[in-house]
Amino acid sequence: MTNSHAENAQDGQHRPDAADASGAPEAPGTPGAPDAPADPYASDVRTGPQGHNIPKGDHGDHGDHGGHKAQDEATQRLAKAVMAAEQALIEFEIAVETFRVEVENFSRLHHQRLGPMYARLDELDAQIAEAVAARTGDPEDIRKAKEARASVLPMPNVEELFHGWMGSDGLFPEAQAMLTEQPVQPPQKVRPSEEARKVYRDLVRKAHPDLARDDAERARRDAFIARVNAAYGRGDEAVLRDLAQEWEAGPAPAERWLSESEELYARLEWLAERKELLAAVAAELEESAIGAMIKMAPQDPDALLDEIAEKLLADVAEREAYLAQLVG
Repeated sequence: MTNSHAENAQDGQHRPDAADASGAPEAPGTPGAPDAPADPYASDVRTGPQGHNIPKGDHGDHGDHGGHKAQDEATQRLAKAVMAAEQALIEFEIAVETFRVEVENFSRLHHQRLGPMYARLDELDAQIAEAVAARTGDPEDIRKAKEARASVLPMPNVEELFHGWMGSDGLFPEAQAMLTEQPVQPPQKVRPSEEARKVYRDLVRKAHPDLARDDAERARRDAFIARVNAAYGRGDEAVLRDLAQEWEAGPAPAERWLSESEELYARLEWLAERKELLAAVAAELEESAIGAMIKMAPQDPDALLDEIAEKLLADVAEREAYLAQLVG
């Protein structure tokens, strides 16, 4: 999602641009993203209560028609800037979320598909160390053999204690699905299909909670987007299409009225803070071990799992041959 990691080459037309006139944030992973939405009308503002900037002429101390007209024009320009910043932030959040899904899916598939191979390699390393110690009788070799054997049987962690239903970050998606009576459907691929991604992006752009103008509408959108994100994480295109129909059939969004200038500037400040939070999340994802692995194959992360599996199989065969020589 970030950069080439979350949006592959065929998805270039959907990725957010580096920046727009309202200070739009760059996609995660792209250097040089602005720290906050820039104010394109700095010459038309002054500092008001709570530190908010207010367009000149919005003081209530002008009495001429020209002053009112200038105030209205400044407020209209500001409203357009806020709307542009909102859309840019949504695009940025889509990029972060799609990459988060890829990182999570890659991690789970990596564990499911390659975990047994890693376990086999650890067991072979322990057997090789024990065979070497038996041959040499060297105290250092004996110590290494004991360490290798101990590493094969570690203390159980949270995931092992709960048999794959819970980890350090809470319930896994499969467990959550069962508790909410949803079908258990673990991801089949790291990256959902292109069609699923398209439906997902369109849904988020329409139903994003940041477009709400009151608490009740935000709560409704939050709950809906949570279902959208869950379906996307599973790559469930059919459910995403059902959700798209549900959204279209739902209540029409309330008409958006222009706010007063102080409220608009407060909105811009909130958008800037939200962008900084998303940028931190994106950086954490990219710096993670799984994020770094996805960078190795940004166009097809699913193929990377096959490459790793082939390498592990070769390592297993090599160690088995070496162990046969030691004990043969």
